[in-house]
Parts: sequence; C-alpha cells; structure tokens
Amino acid sequence: MVPLWRVGAIMLLSMTLIVGGDTAAKVLSQDGISPIFVAWTRFALASVVLLPFMGLSRGDAPALRDGRVWLRAVLIMAGICCILTALRTEPIANTFGAFFIGPIVAYALSALVLKEKITATRTLLLAASFVGVLMVVKPGFGATIGMGFAVLAGVFHGSYVVATRSIAPLYRPRLLLISQLILGAIMLAPFGITARPDTLSFAAITLITISALGSAFGNLLLVQLSRTTPSSVIAPLIYTQLISATAFGYFIFADWPDALTFLGLTVILATGLASLILSRR
Repeated sequence: MVPLWRVGAIMLLSMTLIVGGDTAAKVLSQDGISPIFVAWTRFALASVVLLPFMGLSRGDAPALRDGRVWLRAVLIMAGICCILTALRTEPIANTFGAFFIGPIVAYALSALVLKEKITATRTLLLAASFVGVLMVVKPGFGATIGMGFAVLAGVFHGSYVVATRSIAPLYRPRLLLISQLILGAIMLAPFGITARPDTLSFAAITLITISALGSAFGNLLLVQLSRTTPSSVIAPLIYTQLISATAFGYFIFADWPDALTFLGLTVILATGLASLILSRR
C-alpha cells in the first residue's frame, strides 16, 4: 500500500488540478462564455488527451452497450454542468462547500440501493458534515440560485458515486473514466455547439485548455491511486478540495468566505479528516 503521506500529496495535487480547471471555467463564464460550452469542451478535449493512456482494446467495446455505463456518464455530465453554472455567480469555496452534499447522498443511496452497512459513527460524521453544508448554503436566509445549482451538482455526483460502485467490479477504472468522457462529449455536443461563442480569443482558448486538462489529469491521478489505495482512505481526502478552492478563490477573485461560511467549510473539512482517521484505525 502507498504510504499515507504520499497518498495525501497525490490527492492534494489531484484536487488542486480539478479545482484549477474549475477556476479557469469560472473566469470563462464571467467573460460571457456559456457553462454548457465549457462543459462540452472539457469532456471533448479530455477524451482526446487521455485516450492514449487508457489501454483500450476491442474487448472493451461491450461496455458502451451497458445502460449502467451510460447512466454514470449522464450523472457526471449533469453534475459538471450544474457546478460550472453555479461557479458563474458563486465564490469557488462556497460552491464546493455546497457540493459536499454529495457524500451524504452517496451514503444514503449506498444503503438503499447497494445494501451497504450503516454505522453510527459514519452517520454522525455525515450529520455534522450536513450541518456544515447548511452553514455554507444558508437555506432560507441568503440562499441563491447559484448555490442551488451547487447543491444539485452534489446530488448528481453522489448518485454518480453509487452508480460507479455498482459496476466497478465489472470494468477497469480507466475504462470507466474514458467511457464517461467520450459519452459525455457525445451527449453534450448538440448543446455545446449551439452555445459556442462567435469568436474565441487566445486567452479564452488557453483557459478552455486549462479547464479541460486540469480536470482530466486530476481525475487520472485519482484513477491511478485507486488501484493501490482503498476507497476508505481516498474518499475522506477528497475534502482537501476545500483548501484548494478557498486558496484559488482568495488569490484569483479576492473572495474570502464570511464567518458563517468559513465555519461551515471548517466543519466539512474536519469531518473528512475524522473519517480518514477512522478508516486508518
């Protein structure tokens, strides 16, 4: 097994790449470029760039006829479109804080659909995390449409995680990754092409490339790490996204969470670290 410090370093790099890609997407959306177009270019470019690393063969073709593989692609596609829409108007850290409703959704669906075991400790940690999400979202007093899209993105992603768990024993991780990218690019193509801007500056093309490659290589690192590290260790470290999101938001957009939001983000991160400690024990 990979040493924990190395796992943590790889996860932090992976999360930083993913959040960096979303930061580039936020800059694009603020310049008037449609989030749907950005999402489509992300899937399409990532497919082209990662395809040579996936080791595909003719034996992988039946996966593209599996409805569950298509369902995964639909869920991750919807999640990315929602989070990019949220980033158009919301600070990055707030968006990712609301997005972390996803692990709670995944936990509940895993129990209902996959019949996974529910533990009291895990339930209490997720309940605390949910309180943190509420602090960030502020439902009923300060909630916005953008934060609604962030929560919806988390719901889609939590469902995607369960869909992935249900078929993970059947297909290679790299096959699952490239299938969602290719299928997402195909399904988003009509909407992405329609939403394309009339002209793209060199700066916009550069940001589109950063958005796609940041997400692509961040997820590739996750896939490679999952081959040697249990998911019980990887999953809590995904919360390090909040560190990267807060840093990018502050240094690029001068966004710093208000006191209640910062407390909520701290609660969410603390519950993730507690889950990591629990899994190591």
